[in-house]
Amino acid sequence: MLTHLDRVVIAVSDEAVAADHYSRLLGRTPSWRGALPVARCVLCLFQLDGVTLQLLAPAGDAPASRELAEWLDREGEGVLGLEFGASDLDSLAPELRGRGIGAGAPVEIEALETGGAEVRRWRQLELPTSDTRGARLAVREGEPRAGRRLAPLLAEEATAVAGLDHVVLTSADLAATSHLYGETLGLRLALDRCFEERGLRILFFRLGGITVEVVGSLRDTPASPHRDRFGGLAWRVADIPAARERLLEQGFAVSEHRAGVKPGTRVCTVRSPTHGVPTLLIGPEIGSG
Repeated sequence: MLTHLDRVVIAVSDEAVAADHYSRLLGRTPSWRGALPVARCVLCLFQLDGVTLQLLAPAGDAPASRELAEWLDREGEGVLGLEFGASDLDSLAPELRGRGIGAGAPVEIEALETGGAEVRRWRQLELPTSDTRGARLAVREGEPRAGRRLAPLLAEEATAVAGLDHVVLTSADLAATSHLYGETLGLRLALDRCFEERGLRILFFRLGGITVEVVGSLRDTPASPHRDRFGGLAWRVADIPAARERLLEQGFAVSEHRAGVKPGTRVCTVRSPTHGVPTLLIGPEIGSG
């Protein structure tokens, strides 16, 4: 089945602008920039600990580029989808079909480096949104994780983003979403918590050290066809107070740091510019390490 969460894809209108903002937010320079010649889209990658952040923008008159532009017009910038990793898409596709996901055949994808000669190739299996409660999910094969170098630092390491702690998904039907990510996709349900004071129930699914946090209401919810929506991203940082100061100096709007919901953590909220992505920085409580 799935081995890890390979990347989070953020849809942006202007790749160059978004790359600049995310370089300063993450405290790192891009790992790789290129284009998808068939899809006529451009992308910018930041390799982090255990996951890749991908910025994706339309850049031409091809069906995939037009679809992305239409999505941006309709939804605005934000998290477009998740791409998981697997070792064998040929065996995974029929397995998913047997579990109710109408997966087609894997497709070959090629990306060309901007201003360079490197060509990246991989195979990808797109999962139909009709079977994923509206969330855009895909599975990749062919780009080994071993040897991926972290995006170069632009800031002191303690103030830069190290990796992804969790991605948030909101659901109007927690039972259906739980079945999708647990029984169908095989993610481990690590925790199921109710927050009475907030009127929320949160399910924490874990895969390869990263959490998919599914949030829903404690009140009775409609069964379907209400679709799931991606919420925000929580990034791991070693020194939250220092990271906050760095971002304020860079012109970001950042909240005061505060105790996190998870015991022993400190957090702050980055409000802008995040290109439509609710963004949290999370790290150890001051003096805890």
